[in-house]
Amino acid sequence: MSLSPQDLTAIGLSMKIAVCATALSLPFGFATAWFMVFRNFRGKVLLEVLVNLPLTLPPVVIGYFLLLLFGRHGWAGAALRSAGIEFIFTWKAAVVASATVGFPLLVRSIRLGMESIDRQLIQASRSLGAAWYDTLATIVLPLSFRGMVAGSSLMFARSLGEFGATIIVAGNIPGLTQTIPLAIYDYASSPTGTSMALSLCAVSVTLSVAILLLHEVIGKKLENGRSA
Repeated sequence: MSLSPQDLTAIGLSMKIAVCATALSLPFGFATAWFMVFRNFRGKVLLEVLVNLPLTLPPVVIGYFLLLLFGRHGWAGAALRSAGIEFIFTWKAAVVASATVGFPLLVRSIRLGMESIDRQLIQASRSLGAAWYDTLATIVLPLSFRGMVAGSSLMFARSLGEFGATIIVAGNIPGLTQTIPLAIYDYASSPTGTSMALSLCAVSVTLSVAILLLHEVIGKKLENGRSA
C-alpha cells in the first residue's frame, strides 16, 4: 500500500471534517432530541419529518440546497461574505455538508437513549423542587450519555464517507477540500489509479473498523459501569 502526500492530506482533512462536524452537531442534536422526547407541541410530527429528511434525500440534493443557501445569492452566503468569511468551496462547507447528512443518525441515537430513561426519576426530581435544567444536568444528560456516544460514533463514520453533498458545496480541490471519498473518485476515473484507489479504500475500511470497535468498547464500559 502506497500513499502520496496528497493522499495523506486527504486523510487528515477527512478526519478534521468528521471531528468538526460531530462536535458542531452534538449540542444541537442533544437539544433536538430532548425537545422531541420531553416536550409536547403542535407540529411535532413535522419536526420529526424535517430531522429525518436527510436520511431519505439523495446527498446531492442536500448539497444543492446548501449551495443555494450559502451561495452567492443565498441569504446565509451574503451574510458570511459581509463578515468577510469565505464559505463555498472551502473545508468549512464540507463540515456543514457532513453535519447536515449525519444529523438524523445523531438525533436518533440520543433520542433512543432518552426514551429509555425511567420517567419516575424525572418526576421524583421535579417533586423535590429541581428546576428543569437541574433535572437535565443530573438525570437526563448522564443517562443519555451512551446514546450520545453511539450517535457521535455513527455520525463520525458517516462524515468520513460523505461524498455527494460535499462535492457540491466544497468541490474536489486537492489539498484544500479533497477528502478520502473524493480522492478515491479521482483515482477510479483514472486508468492508472487502481492501486492508489485501493490504498485509500484500505485506509477507509481501517478507520471505519477502528471507529466501530471503539464504539463497542465504550458501550461495554458504560454498560458495565451502570450495572455496577
